[in-house]
Amino acid sequence: MIAILDYGAGNLRSVENALGAIGADYGLARSPAELERASKIILPGVGHFGQMMRALEELGVRATLLERIRGGVPFLGICLGLQALFSASEEAPEVAGLGLLPGLVRRFPSELRVPHMGWNRLEVRDGARLWAGVGEKPYVYFAHSYYAPVIAETAATCTYGVAYTAALEAGHVFGVQFHPEKSGPVGLRILRNFVQL
Repeated sequence: MIAILDYGAGNLRSVENALGAIGADYGLARSPAELERASKIILPGVGHFGQMMRALEELGVRATLLERIRGGVPFLGICLGLQALFSASEEAPEVAGLGLLPGLVRRFPSELRVPHMGWNRLEVRDGARLWAGVGEKPYVYFAHSYYAPVIAETAATCTYGVAYTAALEAGHVFGVQFHPEKSGPVGLRILRNFVQL
């Protein structure tokens, strides 16, 4: 079963609907025990970096989440869920991220309109597993004010004033800054590729 980590916020219903549309076996997880039983984990994030990381601590799931990811369980972070993989964010400098990837999540420059919302085209790296069958330079839907840096694990980039990580792959760890559950057939194909890993 795929566990959708429910930390009290996030776009759960849309993610559930998208997984249901592709016939995936999923359930909400709110405890370490529920994460322990998961074959894959999805962390959909909406809102504030600090609030999300504190909620993971308060639920007692942060340590189990890290343990399962380090143990090889496939993981997909969506939007804020991707940002959580990094060491820290300018949105809440005093709060540590999961620290699985190096780098600082930054706010878009002040001259840009934030949040960055709408459909944007991606530049996808050859061989990215979540992108099988998606096609070249797909359009996906974004809604965010902070962005992750381009690193070795970046699988797709987008440019909004600056180039940033729109998707990443690090072994069995995946993240997307956009919302696949709101990105039409392209988003459903990406979710299906994750489910079928």
